[in-house]
Amino acid sequence: MGDKKQITYADSGVDIDAGNRAVELMKESVRATYRPEVMGDLGGFGGLFALNSGKYQEPVLVSGTDGVGTKLKIAFMLDKHDTIGQDAVAMCVNDILVQGAEPLFFLDYIAVDKVNAEKVAQIVQGVARACKESGCALIGGETAEMAGFYTKDEYDIAGFCVGVVEKSKMITGDKVAAGDVLLGLPSTGLHSNGYSLVRKICFEVMNMESETQIPEFGKTLGEELLTPTRLYPAVCLPLIEKFNLHGMVHITGGGFYENIPRILPKDCDALVNAGAWEIPPVFQKLQEWGNVPWTEMYRTFNMGVGMVLLVGADEVEALREYLTTAGEAYYELGSIVKGSKKTIMKGGVFGE
Repeated sequence: MGDKKQITYADSGVDIDAGNRAVELMKESVRATYRPEVMGDLGGFGGLFALNSGKYQEPVLVSGTDGVGTKLKIAFMLDKHDTIGQDAVAMCVNDILVQGAEPLFFLDYIAVDKVNAEKVAQIVQGVARACKESGCALIGGETAEMAGFYTKDEYDIAGFCVGVVEKSKMITGDKVAAGDVLLGLPSTGLHSNGYSLVRKICFEVMNMESETQIPEFGKTLGEELLTPTRLYPAVCLPLIEKFNLHGMVHITGGGFYENIPRILPKDCDALVNAGAWEIPPVFQKLQEWGNVPWTEMYRTFNMGVGMVLLVGADEVEALREYLTTAGEAYYELGSIVKGSKKTIMKGGVFGE
C-alpha cells in the first residue's frame, strides 16, 4: 500500500493552476465593463449589483439566456476565439431589448475539456468587449474544466443577462394594431442561427474548406461565417426612450415566419415586402449552393434584417428622421394588417 502511486486532480485532466491563470488574464477586460452599480470584485461566489431604484417608479427586471450553438464549430476550424463571446452576449441582450429593457449585467459559462488559459481569456475578452458596447457589466462567470467530456480543443459557451425597464415603458405588443409600420435594422450577416444547415451546405454539399476564398464575400468562407452577431442596444435604447414603439422583434432562429408573430395580436398579420432590401451575399450563396426553398431561408435566417421595429403611423416619420440623422440604416419592411397572427412575405423572391 505504501508504494501505491498517489493520484492528483491534475492526473485526471483538470489543471487548477491553468484556471487561475485564465482568471488573471481576463481580469482587466472584465473590470473595464463595470458600471457604478457593481459591488465587489472578481472572485466572489456571486456577482453583486445594486439596482439604482431611485431612477425608476416601477422597475421591472427582464432576463434572458442563450448560447452560441454550432457556430462554435467555425471558431474551432479557424482556431479563432476572440469574437465568439460577442455572439453569446448579443443573443441575450438583443432578446431582452425587445421588451424595452436596458441590459444591466451579464454572466457567462464556459465549459472545456482542458483549460487553455490564453484561449479562455480570448473568449472572455470578447464577452467583455460586447458587454461594454452594450452598456452592461460582466459581473461573474464560470469556467468548468470537464476532462473527458468534450472533444479535445472544443468548448461550449452560454450566458445570461438581466436588464431593467420602467413598467410604463415595457414593450409587450399590446399596442400593435393594423396600420402600424415595420422598419428593419440591418444584421451583420448570419448572426448565430441556422449553422447546422450552413455547415451541411458548405462542408458536406459543397465540400468547401473554411479557407476557401469567396469573391462575393470579399473574404474567406470561414471569416464570413464567423462574423459576430450585431449588438443592438446602443441604437435601440434611445429609440425606446424617445418613441412609443408598439413592438420590437429580434430575428433569430425561426426567421420572419416564427419571430414576428410572437409580437402580433390574434387578429393581425405582418405583411413584409421581401423586396424592400437587398439580400446580403452570404444568404444568396447559401440558397444557391443548397438549393434551399426561399420560404425555408426566411424561416431559418435573418436574411439581412436582425431587428424589426413596429411603430404607429403617427410616429413613423419622426422615427425615420431620427434614424437618418443618427446615421443608422433601416429598411421599410411593410405594415400590420388584419389577419390571424402570421407573417405574409410578398415581393422580392416571392413575387407580387
